[in-house]
Amino acid sequence: MKVDIVIVGGGLAGLALAAALRGSRYAVAVVEGRVPQAPAGLDARIYAISPSNAAFLADIGIWKHLDAARMQAVERMEVFGDRSGHIGFSAYDTGVSELAWIAESSLLHQELWETVKRQANVQLLCPARPEALTVGEHAATLQLADGRTLVADLVIAADGSDSWTRKALGVAVDFRHYEQLGVVANFACSEPHRGTAFQWFREDGILAWLPLPGKRISMVWSTPKANGEALCTLSPAELCARVAAAGEHRLGALELLTPPAGFPLRLMRAPRTVGPRFALVGDAAHAIHPLSGHGINLGFQDARVLAETLNGLRGFEHCGDVLSLRPYERRRREEVVALQTMTDGLFRLFVPQNAPLVWLRNTGMNLTGKLPVLRDALVRYALG
Repeated sequence: MKVDIVIVGGGLAGLALAAALRGSRYAVAVVEGRVPQAPAGLDARIYAISPSNAAFLADIGIWKHLDAARMQAVERMEVFGDRSGHIGFSAYDTGVSELAWIAESSLLHQELWETVKRQANVQLLCPARPEALTVGEHAATLQLADGRTLVADLVIAADGSDSWTRKALGVAVDFRHYEQLGVVANFACSEPHRGTAFQWFREDGILAWLPLPGKRISMVWSTPKANGEALCTLSPAELCARVAAAGEHRLGALELLTPPAGFPLRLMRAPRTVGPRFALVGDAAHAIHPLSGHGINLGFQDARVLAETLNGLRGFEHCGDVLSLRPYERRRREEVVALQTMTDGLFRLFVPQNAPLVWLRNTGMNLTGKLPVLRDALVRYALG
């Protein structure tokens, strides 16, 4: 089968890219192992979508089809240090309608899938598993496990941080393990959250509560591996009591809605995200600590910028030419490096428990909160 572009990976970033290429001159194939399935109840995988990415999803026709009853606007954010540090952010004070939108992963995934499935210029190959990839002077050839062969001008790796495609292309990356687990779970709370997200920098990690529709929250607790494993083995009552106490009982008593799950945290940097006949997007291109909540936002911006780059090529410019792909790499490098550096720096600032650093980080947090210009600048950068 001959196509212009093959996207390996039908996750959020890969499907967003395919959707952003609607109406283009490119014939696109998406290779994915399985059709997205919605959980029986509330999805434990929750994302905070920045306003700039909400606008991007609206541009590609996704946002208006999402179930608003399953989404929650973040109107305030309260961040607490491990001593007396505190900083607050308000959408109203910043002059925006919301700081972010909280949405279930499966809600986004299924709508993207259905949208791409309707596109005339896209073929969804699912279930399909890549088996061999060769990149030649004039084309890239992808062999699938079922015997089918795809010949394309450009291959996009969108298959996650352990990307098979990236490895097949010979792109080595640098992983730095945080020796932490990100423990996630959803809870019902006895007190209303009023659209407020909470984050605590604690001695045992970084705890975040994200508001969900109604009196419900999603928890992400980035904590040392041993503590994360212990959290996942607690009874529902014990876990609720532990999480409520860690959050200073801000929202009263908690009731567990989804069982806890833990995933290892790591930083991943790729020395290059484009090359002859290939580009990397999403988690295949970068991974960051979840304390900033920007992982999927970086992936969506990868999709937006790469689609703009490809759609902007003139008729005589080749989509697989590395010179045609360089603008995408240059435009994305600054934001990715900045967020990786910031989140990694914050992680390392709050891990040590020596007195000078404890004083420095909490004093700095309080000082930032008292300087509206600096505080609002941070918020607007996060908003995109």
